[in-house]
Amino acid sequence: MIYRDFEKQINLALEFFPCVTLTGARQTGKTTLLKKMLPNYNYVSLDLPSIAEMAEENPEAFFEKYKTPLIIDEVQYAPKLFRYLKVKLDNDRHQMGQMVLTGSQKFELMKNLSESLAGRTAILELEGLSWNEYKNYINEENADFDTFIFRGGFPELTRKQDFPLDMFFSSYLATYLERDVRQLINVTNLRTFEQFIRLLAIRNANQLDMTDIANNLGISSKTVASWISVLETSGQITLLQPWFGNSGKRIVKTPKVYFNDTGLLCWLLGIEKHNFKTSPFIGSIFETAIFAELRKINKLNGSKKQIYYYRDVSQTEIDFFVIGNGCKMIEVKNSINPKSDAALGMKKLYEQFLQQGKIPQELNPLSFFIVSNTPANYPIKISTKETEFEVSVINAKEINL
Repeated sequence: MIYRDFEKQINLALEFFPCVTLTGARQTGKTTLLKKMLPNYNYVSLDLPSIAEMAEENPEAFFEKYKTPLIIDEVQYAPKLFRYLKVKLDNDRHQMGQMVLTGSQKFELMKNLSESLAGRTAILELEGLSWNEYKNYINEENADFDTFIFRGGFPELTRKQDFPLDMFFSSYLATYLERDVRQLINVTNLRTFEQFIRLLAIRNANQLDMTDIANNLGISSKTVASWISVLETSGQITLLQPWFGNSGKRIVKTPKVYFNDTGLLCWLLGIEKHNFKTSPFIGSIFETAIFAELRKINKLNGSKKQIYYYRDVSQTEIDFFVIGNGCKMIEVKNSINPKSDAALGMKKLYEQFLQQGKIPQELNPLSFFIVSNTPANYPIKISTKETEFEVSVINAKEINL
C-alpha cells in the first residue's frame, strides 16, 4: 500500500461531519484509500447498473442490505438517492462519519450535494500522488523527481514501475471518454473530443484561448467552453485564475489551463523518457508539476491559501501568487542555476508597488521564490531604484507553503 498524506484530512472530516464526500479523477486511488482507512465500513459500488437502480428505485431495500457505516462508491450514478440520504443522515444527525461517498464526476456530485446534503457532508478532493508520497513509497534514496514528473501521480504506475505507460494511458483515455464524457455531455464524435484534449495539452500552462481552439477544431467556442467544464469537473485539468487588485476582475479575466497529471500530459504530447529533458514542452511540464505540488500541499493544510498567476498589460508575468497571511511570489525555472534575470517579473511588479506607495494589503508581507532544479538553495539580491529585496532560489523537491 502507498501511504497517502491525505488520510489526516479525511479522518478530521469524519470527526465533524455525518457524511464525507471524496471526489477526484478516476484512478487517483479514492476507493483503495478508503478501504484501507476504514476496514470496518461496509462497501458498495454503484458502478454496477443493477445496484445503482436499486439505490434509486428502492432506497429502503438498498440500506437494509448495505448498512452504515457505509462507503458508497460512484454515488453520482444514483442521483435520486441523495434525497433519501438526507433523511437517513438526519435521523441520527449527531452521529459523525456515518457514510463516505465517492465520485469521479464532480459536476453531478456537487449539483446533488448542494440540493440535498448542504451542511451535512464535507467535500474533499483527492489528486494523484504528491512528491512526498512518491518518494516515501519508492524509497527516498532511489526516488527521482524527473521520473516522478514523467510517469505522473497515478498510484498504479508507482506500484508497478514496469507498467507500460502507453498501455496505461491509452486505456485510461478510452475509459474516460466512454464512461465520463459520454455521460456528462452529448458528444457525437469522441474522436473530435480526443483531438480537443491533445490540442489543449499543447496549450498547457498557457492562457486559455477558447476561440483559437474552436477555430482549430471547427467547433463553436460555446462547445469548447462546455468541454473545458467537463475536463475540469472530472478532475483532468485545473483553471488558474489571474490576480488583480480588484478582486472582481479575477473571475472575468482569462485563466491559465493546467493538466492535473504530468504523466498523462507527457503521454498526450508524445514525449518518451529519452527525450523528456530535451522536449520543447519541458518548461511548461515542470511548471505544471510545481503547480500540482502547490495544490496538493494546500489541500493537506485544509485549502487555507489561494493560488493565482499574474500578468498585466505590459506582459509582466509571475507564475504563481500563493496568498494567505501575505503572499509568496513564485517563478518556476527548469534550470540548475537561475540568475537574477529569472526574477525580472517580480522586480517589475515590486517597483510598481513602490511607485504606488504601498503593497496591497492581501499581499503584505511579500516573499519571493524561484523554484528550480538547483542542487543547493541560495539567495539572490535584487536591486531596485529605491531599495533591494531577496529572492530565495529553492529546489523543486523542497517546495512548501
